[in-house]
Amino acid sequence: MSAIPQAVNETHDAQLRSWVESANQAGTDFPIQNLPFGVFRSDRNPRPGIAVAIGESLLDLGTCADAGLLDGLAADLIEACRASSLNSLMARTCQDWSKLRARVSELLRADGGKGDRSNLCEAPEGPFRQIGPVPFSTVERALLPLPDVEMLLPAEIGDYSDFYASIYHATNVGAMFRPDNPLLPNYKYVPIGYHGRASSIVVSGKLVYRPCGQTKDDKQEQPTFGPSRLLDYELELGLFVGPGNRQGEPIPITNAERNIFGVCLVNDWSARDVQKWEYQPLGPFLAKSFATSISPWIVTMEALAPFRVPALVRPPGDPSPLDYLSDATDRERGGIDLTLEVWLQTRSMRERGISPARVSRSSFRDMYWTATQLLTHHASNGCNLRPGDLLASGTVSGATKESRGCLLELTSRGTDPITLPGGEQRRFLEDGDEIILRGFCERPGFTRIGLGECRGTVQPPLPNVERIPRV
Repeated sequence: MSAIPQAVNETHDAQLRSWVESANQAGTDFPIQNLPFGVFRSDRNPRPGIAVAIGESLLDLGTCADAGLLDGLAADLIEACRASSLNSLMARTCQDWSKLRARVSELLRADGGKGDRSNLCEAPEGPFRQIGPVPFSTVERALLPLPDVEMLLPAEIGDYSDFYASIYHATNVGAMFRPDNPLLPNYKYVPIGYHGRASSIVVSGKLVYRPCGQTKDDKQEQPTFGPSRLLDYELELGLFVGPGNRQGEPIPITNAERNIFGVCLVNDWSARDVQKWEYQPLGPFLAKSFATSISPWIVTMEALAPFRVPALVRPPGDPSPLDYLSDATDRERGGIDLTLEVWLQTRSMRERGISPARVSRSSFRDMYWTATQLLTHHASNGCNLRPGDLLASGTVSGATKESRGCLLELTSRGTDPITLPGGEQRRFLEDGDEIILRGFCERPGFTRIGLGECRGTVQPPLPNVERIPRV
């Protein structure tokens, strides 16, 4: 059984155009070849609902289901489209996801899958084009402009685990603390990870409050408690779990990708001074658990099919993965040619009308461990992964300084600050700084697709407030 079930099909055709004109604009993240899933609410739809992004709009799948636009799909698949989170859809099979994607693609195509635009109406009362047995005007009523909606967390995230899958990041950070031995002996054998805090995951745009914690400078005899002075971001890719596995039942690597619904952007905010003091011997804790930002749209693994590449070729002398982490198809197509960027805008830049500055660009194809290896290892001890669980890749860094995915690396622990347009410098983040993560895939012969944005603005710490306990 192949490790990569998703293949290129007609939904990826670069010639496809949508009747949603903004989806046909060059450089859009959400052309008809993408069709990512998210959860929204609006004045018209105050209850959270599932949608697909298309250009500068979204298609409300609950409205589509109620209007009969999804008829022909399995009844429980249609019912999953009426839910208030993506968990029920994630729990289904990759074959179901593919059927739904094909149907949504048909609904949004300029030719309705029939190659005929001749009777597309210009006025609501005029003739309408048929999409299957359903009028075009019915589909149009399920469309909402993105500025008119509030995007929510796409799933009820029961568990969150964060990995350390970039050897470049691990080596850079290790060299700062262990110059003679940057990588620990287990790194090239084990996809290193830790369990994060699901309750503090927030959707893009939510404010991030500077955490307080214990810190200790090298010159101090005792630690002190107060706001973190070394606040950082981490550029990561998130993997949302699909059907998952029963407790005690591992997921073989040949079946791993069938258990990955899709990907999103992740900013794993990190208090480096808190982390330095607390991380031994059990790893990150309060330095990471105060906030994690994610982008609202989940780009499916099927949408990424044209951009699959070989996994990173390990240098001579590196050990091969152990058998349970090894698969020929994963070696051939386990990588993802996904460009990831970090942009920064300070409060002063906003006030002066200076646009955000790009501070790094890296690629997910440079990761030492593939997405399927991360999921396979996580479940290898029988740990049960459930629909909507989130796995993050760890900081995505590359071989060059410009591809380092956090300030700890970019500024060499603050000793080499970056200079921004307008002359400001940053060693670590200051209050008012906004971090914007972006990601996209490009390949000749295929349409560019994007992941949207993951934004977060740093705020001062909130004061201690006595609150009445919840009943």
